[in-house]
Amino acid sequence: MLSGKWPSLLVFLLLCYGVAATASLLTRPAIRTWYVALARPAWAPPNWAFPVVWTFLYACMAVAGWLIWNRPSSATRTVALLLFAAQLALNFLWSPVFFTWHRIAAGVVVIAALWLLILFFLLSVWNLHRLAALLFVPYLLWVTVAAALNFSIWHLNPVADAQQSAKITNAMALNSKSEQQASTATVAPLQGALDAEGFPSATAWQRADPIRFNCDWRGQNPDPQRETEVRLLWTPETLFLKFHARFRAISVFPDSEPSGRRDQLWDRDVAEVFLQPDPSEPSRYKEFEVSPNGMWIDLDIAPGVKINPRSALRRRVTVDHPSSAWIAELALPMKSLVDPAVAPFDPANPWRVNFFRVEGPMEPRFYSAWRPTYTAIPNFHVPDAFGYLVFRRSN
Repeated sequence: MLSGKWPSLLVFLLLCYGVAATASLLTRPAIRTWYVALARPAWAPPNWAFPVVWTFLYACMAVAGWLIWNRPSSATRTVALLLFAAQLALNFLWSPVFFTWHRIAAGVVVIAALWLLILFFLLSVWNLHRLAALLFVPYLLWVTVAAALNFSIWHLNPVADAQQSAKITNAMALNSKSEQQASTATVAPLQGALDAEGFPSATAWQRADPIRFNCDWRGQNPDPQRETEVRLLWTPETLFLKFHARFRAISVFPDSEPSGRRDQLWDRDVAEVFLQPDPSEPSRYKEFEVSPNGMWIDLDIAPGVKINPRSALRRRVTVDHPSSAWIAELALPMKSLVDPAVAPFDPANPWRVNFFRVEGPMEPRFYSAWRPTYTAIPNFHVPDAFGYLVFRRSN
């Protein structure tokens, strides 16, 4: 009977969930930055599934270990407990290997060894305590999925090793004053009336500081014929952006919703801005895109979520074929960027921001970024790479 042995179950639960909590601390920062930048197979489970499944599996693991602990002493019991301890150690080791040190190939080795230890434990206790063995079956199945995912990520990201990761980390560090200045975009206050279409005049745009970029998302392969210039103006009600995009060729979708909104717009030519008005929410930001034929999309993005924010943005787009450039102006209502009921817009508060361009109908396409993301494959969704957006009070 186990009636007097419940305190030992608490010990096993604390042990297993202690491993889980420590691994989570090592994992969480990399999930928001490094992991989301990796190429993953289409069948990869969503990020929210991992904590849900692991919470259940650690409970099963703890109960299984506790059941074996309370069996009479024997050589089989001793071997089973050693296997239990060994698999728990490898379970913990995989998190820093994969997420902290970014050793994807080493992660494959560790998780393969973990899979074998789980199987050995299950077989060793099959005749000792059938329930303990069965409790390890879902654990074995999930680690099978995790091992396949780890292997697929290794195959899809051949250069995303620790050396590349160190490059990303160092390049994103904003420690020096010069780097801080290079990573800051300014928004000038709008002066003068809006034109008949509700956009700033040409004179007003000239008062805004230009931001220019023409390198790819890794900060390499500059292409002056695809240079992008961005200017920004603000009023308490509206954030205005103007993209001046030089192009080699134009490819656009022929169809959209009646409003001009078009899902998957990024699969053709676009100019993009990612805005993070509240830097205290580092995983949430807003995305706005516009194409050379005036289609657009707006998204409110958080981990595992893409919401239509219904921003009521306005746009005006023209194409200057003789100059091989297209010009897009966006008017973004401030109330769609900040919630006036929670935290009204305050120009004294800097935002985070990044600007991007995509050109081409099929791979290899031109992916350009103001602040490089340095990912192994093109990926703009790296909030840690965002620069800063500062609102000027006067010209």
